[in-house]
Amino acid sequence: MPPPRVNKRPRNEPTTRDEKGSLTKPIKFLDQDYLELRKNCLINKRRYEDEMFPPDNSSIDPQKTLGLKLHQVKWLRPSEIVEDPQLIVDDVSRFDYSQGSYLGNCWFLASVGALTFQRDIVDQVMPTDQSFGKDYAGIFHFKFWRFGKWLDVVIDDKLPTIKRKLIFVHSNTSNEFWPALLEKAYAKVCGSYADMNAGYVSEALMDFTGGVHVYYELKTAPADLWNLMDRAVNTKALMGCGTPQGETSENTELPNGIIQGHAYTVTGVFKVTYKGKPVKLVRVLNPWGKGEWIGDWSDKSPLWSKVSQKDQSMCRSLANDGEFWMSMEDFTKSFEDLDICCLRPDFLDGSSECIWTSTCFNGSWDAGTTAGGCINNRDTFWTNPQFRVRISEDSATENILVSLMQKHEDRHRSLNSNYAIGFSVYAIPPEASKI
Repeated sequence: MPPPRVNKRPRNEPTTRDEKGSLTKPIKFLDQDYLELRKNCLINKRRYEDEMFPPDNSSIDPQKTLGLKLHQVKWLRPSEIVEDPQLIVDDVSRFDYSQGSYLGNCWFLASVGALTFQRDIVDQVMPTDQSFGKDYAGIFHFKFWRFGKWLDVVIDDKLPTIKRKLIFVHSNTSNEFWPALLEKAYAKVCGSYADMNAGYVSEALMDFTGGVHVYYELKTAPADLWNLMDRAVNTKALMGCGTPQGETSENTELPNGIIQGHAYTVTGVFKVTYKGKPVKLVRVLNPWGKGEWIGDWSDKSPLWSKVSQKDQSMCRSLANDGEFWMSMEDFTKSFEDLDICCLRPDFLDGSSECIWTSTCFNGSWDAGTTAGGCINNRDTFWTNPQFRVRISEDSATENILVSLMQKHEDRHRSLNSNYAIGFSVYAIPPEASKI
């Protein structure tokens, strides 16, 4: 068998370089320049209308898969819905919004809930240079990280309504519109609102942060997972989780209040002392804004009466807002997986002195040349793209995290098919290191 072909000159794209596609120089999505378009609207004294994501059925449900009565939909600007529209009222919060009835995008909204904890990341995704106040022109923009590049996405503020009510995500404060506009911008990136139907929390978490994603199956999770989650909270990581699918694709509510086949936000962890012993708790948020766990450590659980007033005041809430506490044991039994996304996976290391760096490589599997197949294809497996990571003996490196992402060709998210991909990690013996 020939010696392995190592990619000698991969397209190396360090995430820290200030280049096109970075946070400071994002790519203009669909070649739309926010500043230029806004300027033209102000000069011509008109409100922006987005021709690339028009206020019609093609932007909602082009394949008519949602079962929505599209003839009833009217696109209205916030000023046509309320008298005093605001982008943000009293800061962003995970309690600001509730999921709409027609779109199964709980995965996206669970990620939004995690996003609200990190104001600096919120300001990246939702630039602060826009409002319904001075120089309002009906145009807004948002930034998303997509497959290694930051995009600046422009939208107008026309929103789909039925009987003057928003049909998708809506704010719990009637004149607040950041959730609906954020959802519209993401729908534009995905191709349409319907293209957001069903997905994974990890997808939106990465698109909000450009960070590193770590995934755990809770049945096989490490014994110290709660400690990892605690460190993740302290390093400002974003976390989400999901429940197993039931017998049908419906979001069935179990007797304990948990919804099957549903995405949730992990909003915190805490340790309380109960009968002289520590109990590790996890706080979870349902993006519906209602529907909570009713077992041990839920809002009305009698177990809270056995902990200190200080712990109760820091944790317990009786509000019917979709957020609840549960023990780590019940969490791992009720949920199927956990997604942690962070700018750097510092939480993986017990030492606070560890500083991670990241590097991105772009490559492809091309038929006849680099598409060597899986390990079962021994005659061609060696032709797959290969990358070497060298660790010197005096290196302080303890962990290496490898993440593989598949970039789709079709703009419409729902029309993309995932191919079977993967990677293998091999230790190169010293005698072969010079090949």
